[in-house]
Amino acid sequence: MVGYRRSNDWGFPRWRGYESAREAANVRLCDRHGCTEPGNCPAPKSPNSPDRWYFCEKHAGEYNRKWDYFEGLDKEEAAARAKSEQRENAGYAEAQHYGWASSGDGTRSDDEMRALEVLGLEPDADFEAVKKAWRTKAKEVHPDVRPGDEEAAKAFQAYSLAWEVLRQGEERRSWKG
Repeated sequence: MVGYRRSNDWGFPRWRGYESAREAANVRLCDRHGCTEPGNCPAPKSPNSPDRWYFCEKHAGEYNRKWDYFEGLDKEEAAARAKSEQRENAGYAEAQHYGWASSGDGTRSDDEMRALEVLGLEPDADFEAVKKAWRTKAKEVHPDVRPGDEEAAKAFQAYSLAWEVLRQGEERRSWKG
């Protein structure tokens, strides 16, 4: 049996990849000047253009960092666009942490952003500022301080709900690590 060569395809497990070959694999490099990482994250070169840049994960994140889907829209138009897209994509489940995060650092949900607005805080306010604002505003309109005042009661409910939303969001983030 001269010339017989044993194959690597015998038995289980296979000793080579299922679609491997001995030819060199083509690897697309990141389009960022000077980067030698594989470019496997496509990004559009311009709106409505089929041309794409291909970046590594680091440079794709840098490219997308300041991108805002709702840029140029006023508050009502942005809400209408978000609602229409939720209606069109109603068959797809959305995880709670996956919603649009508006401004800030991207860790807060839309509900949390609205709660910050109710309390009159900036989007990047820390939890201590939230706690302080809630206590201050709740003391002003508490039913014991202003008994019989319907407006104060509604305001107290709004502040309490905002506090609860922000407190639960903070607890979720602290559990993630």
